[in-house]
Amino acid sequence: MEYASYWHATSTPFAHAQTEPVNGEVDVAVIGAGFTGLNAALKLTRAGLRVAVLEAGHVGTGASGRNGGHLNNGIAHGYASAKAHLGADRAHALYHAYDRSIDLIEDTVREEGIDCDFRRAGKLKLASKPSHVDGLRANYDLIHREVDPDTRWLDKAELRDEIASDSFHGGMLYEKSAMAHMGRYVNGLAEAAHRHGARIWEGTPVTDRNRTAGGWELVTPRGRIRAARVIAATDAYSGMVPGAPLKHFRRRIISVGSFIIATRPLTEAEVAATLPGDRTCVTSLNIGNYFRLSPDRRLIFGGRARFSAVSDQTSDAKSGQILRRSMVEIFPHLAKVEIDYCWGGLVGMTKDRFPRVGEADGMLYGMGYSGHGAQMSTLVGQVLADMAMDIRGTNPLEGLDWPAIPAHSGRPWFLPVVGMWFGLKDRLS
Repeated sequence: MEYASYWHATSTPFAHAQTEPVNGEVDVAVIGAGFTGLNAALKLTRAGLRVAVLEAGHVGTGASGRNGGHLNNGIAHGYASAKAHLGADRAHALYHAYDRSIDLIEDTVREEGIDCDFRRAGKLKLASKPSHVDGLRANYDLIHREVDPDTRWLDKAELRDEIASDSFHGGMLYEKSAMAHMGRYVNGLAEAAHRHGARIWEGTPVTDRNRTAGGWELVTPRGRIRAARVIAATDAYSGMVPGAPLKHFRRRIISVGSFIIATRPLTEAEVAATLPGDRTCVTSLNIGNYFRLSPDRRLIFGGRARFSAVSDQTSDAKSGQILRRSMVEIFPHLAKVEIDYCWGGLVGMTKDRFPRVGEADGMLYGMGYSGHGAQMSTLVGQVLADMAMDIRGTNPLEGLDWPAIPAHSGRPWFLPVVGMWFGLKDRLS
């Protein structure tokens, strides 16, 4: 078994990183070479602007290369909850922003010729307990009536054609949802941005910044660069670089570990006995699981196995064991199937689980995706490009307040307590 992201291991790394020192002057400097930053860079360079992307690791090293490969529409914690929190108009607009982002991914993949197995597979939200059915069905009725007619309710018997498990008691199908090979997508975005003129430095953390007459000077171990505008696209990894000018975001983002395993390629008989519907799947538990088949027919199975803000080989290995047990509970016939890959990464959560896009502390920012960044980050990156070009009216989250979390300075000491609370809710539901 490899302790490595399947997406990284099975895609061609970005081949055109800058080798010279960081230098010069650009219109926009982007911190972070994930989906958000690269989509911003691609749109800006297409418009003829000079762009530099500064990445502490390699392209896609963070959540963009460590996710579950789902491109799901819909709001993370339910449309009814979003209406109550945001109001009907904003909840409606945010729901359709997720739809729009998946459309943009499809457009970008086609226009830039990115070979990443993008497919409109549909998503199943699965009721893990009989007591979850009524709530999930009520959410379906509301969504289907008000914002998304491309949804269907499936009772337990109908689910058998989709998922060959007795673990679920009904489900909601979002037909617009998609999937892709995320490593090929993120590296393809970087290649496209480079092709249009962006300069991308890997292994180049931003460690400081200085105000200049025309904007900002960003300081890195490899040199300095001046930029009129700066985009922070660092999400859960905003606190990873000591001294980086991201304190504003560290106090608002909760970095939570999410972990994933990938089996060996399954036989066609095993696929038929596991996920004959070949869709993305998410369970209804607070500490639940998400899973799908990969292009080469592996089961990719993830979840918040441990409430931790750490992802290293030891943490990943412990989480992988928990995930394997959960996988076998749902699919007992996979008990002896080998696990080829095990990895973890950080998810950037906000207190209310809504993402944020705006301007603060002298920087444009888009982050706080709360587990739905793979889909939403494409739209957010392009919105940030609009903002950098002073184009307004495209931000579905404009003006949404984002207060700091009390007693939080970047290290979420409270995660074990949160995990215990959610675990208790799952047991009592």
